Amino acid sequence: MKDVDQLLLNARLRDEIEPFFDESISLLDSRRLPIDLENEFLASMLEWEKAPVLPIGQWFEPALKLPAPETLSDQQLQQQLHQVIGRLYEKNIVLEFTDHLSDRQLMCLIIRDILPAQEKRIRSGQTSLHWQCIDPDTDPESWLRFYATDRERAEWAFEHSLPLPPMQRPPYFRRLPGNHH
Repeated sequence: MKDVDQLLLNARLRDEIEPFFDESISLLDSRRLPIDLENEFLASMLEWEKAPVLPIGQWFEPALKLPAPETLSDQQLQQQLHQVIGRLYEKNIVLEFTDHLSDRQLMCLIIRDILPAQEKRIRSGQTSLHWQCIDPDTDPESWLRFYATDRERAEWAFEHSLPLPPMQRPPYFRRLPGNHH
């Protein structure tokens, strides 16, 4: 009976995903997954296709709005930052590469870049949005100095024919939820 239920679910999921058909369905057909794994994959694809695109700040009820960092004392800012990082993680948003930023700089980045960012809101909890708080293309020196692996550093040096900055420990070590140093 369970196999019949899985086959019926598979047919329903394939019907629902038909308007969004692309090469990933063809790839799925060629892999010959067990029906339960195929159904999980189809359900996650369907959830992605149907997910609304919203500013991250509007993923919260009420919408997440933060006070201007310059209005907060260092202690208030640290408490507020800790709370907002936890709230973002509750929505499966994982912050990465934050240790080069002071608390105030990180709070400004969250307010300026993360909360207004338009992203698909996936509710299943199976998928996390990993937000890298440094862009290796726009700030290669900091990325190379604090986060790049030896291999990444060597590849960058080869590609750009430029000297590498010395490796350093980032100045603001943080243990963030979902982020393993």
